[in-house]
Amino acid sequence: MTASKFCLIAAGLFFMSGLLTGIWKFLCIMRSPQGVAPTYVDITHRTSLMYAFSCLLLREFVPYSPLDARGTLWAAAVPILFFASAVFTYIVHGVLRDTDNQLQRPFRLGNGTLKPALIWVYMVALIAGEIGGFAILLVGAFQA
Repeated sequence: MTASKFCLIAAGLFFMSGLLTGIWKFLCIMRSPQGVAPTYVDITHRTSLMYAFSCLLLREFVPYSPLDARGTLWAAAVPILFFASAVFTYIVHGVLRDTDNQLQRPFRLGNGTLKPALIWVYMVALIAGEIGGFAILLVGAFQA
């Protein structure tokens, strides 16, 4: 699969996720006496839509990549895979309704908690993966 096609398919999947989680959000709002959805239901809906357009932006930078086809696929895929992992965690928190801030200590997951080191490692990897992958594509655009 090419990087461009991967980005396009990911955009479509995130957009569909945004549309479907919009239904979830609507149903939560309609059932809520305050007329609001749980925090992570709302976050899931919004970020899915945001990441759809982020994937399209990544796709626009793919032709300028300084890497070969395989390297370009990885440069685009790593940020997208981290986008997906973020949306997945938002869905989990939305279903569990266990927190309104996943980065507040103690790090709640259902009835349990996660070790701070796990959160730290994940966040450092996410930052490096998202920024690193896009930086490669951006450098290519500057070089073009």
